[in-house]
Amino acid sequence: MTSRPTPDAPTAPTDSAAPAVRLRGLTRSFDGRTVLDDVDLDLPAGQLTALLGHSGSGKSTLLRAIAGLDHEVAGSGELTAPDRVSVVFQDSRLLPWRRVLDNVLLGSDGKEAAERGRAALAEVGLAGRERAWPNELSGGEAQRAALARSLVREPELLLADEPFGALDALTRIKMHGLLRELWERHRPSVLLVTHDVDEAIVLADRVLVLDQGRIGLDLTIDRAHPRSYRDPLLGEYRERLLAALGVTEDHAGRENQKNQEHKEKQETHQ
Repeated sequence: MTSRPTPDAPTAPTDSAAPAVRLRGLTRSFDGRTVLDDVDLDLPAGQLTALLGHSGSGKSTLLRAIAGLDHEVAGSGELTAPDRVSVVFQDSRLLPWRRVLDNVLLGSDGKEAAERGRAALAEVGLAGRERAWPNELSGGEAQRAALARSLVREPELLLADEPFGALDALTRIKMHGLLRELWERHRPSVLLVTHDVDEAIVLADRVLVLDQGRIGLDLTIDRAHPRSYRDPLLGEYRERLLAALGVTEDHAGRENQKNQEHKEKQETHQ
């Protein structure tokens, strides 16, 4: 575990019983505007957690803080995270001048690393595409390659910043199944940032709602996997999350009906 110093405040050492991620009094500000406001949060080892919130609520700021990618940002508080952290973004961020396997192995070399890279590509369904160029991949395949790149380092913590937001509905549903399968196999701690309430409910065992820089709701999804968008028992969770996001009942009903019909059509054709 690494206790990362944050501006204005040192961190305390942790013990073997500590959670994978521990935040105490975490604050981040931009141009005098507070984005994260005294956040306290524990993420247990091996938990798949989703983080919801409106645009500008601080979701990506929180993720970047945990990833240690915000050194120049004003803030304070205690933050402890694992040593091995991987990040997957909405854009696959594959280097166009490197072949797929070389992208997966970025920063690693040697025969053993190459074997791990091929194994990771096989896990995400890209066996045989090692020599392909990124522009030869579909959007879903590019995100699979990005997942392989994150897995090859055997992370203790996987941070996913809306990794399926740019994909079509059918590809997104397939990627949901893949992420859950990979998580069950490797068991890293996962923090998934998303705008999609249904995506959070179907994938995660715990959903957080970030509101005005603080955790406004911490909800455990107590339903067995695999889950379906059509499961009526998930409706109560959906209603609580939408209420926490400030979505009105009428608007939620119209949007849910439209999205549900579309997702059910996609599930039917999988």
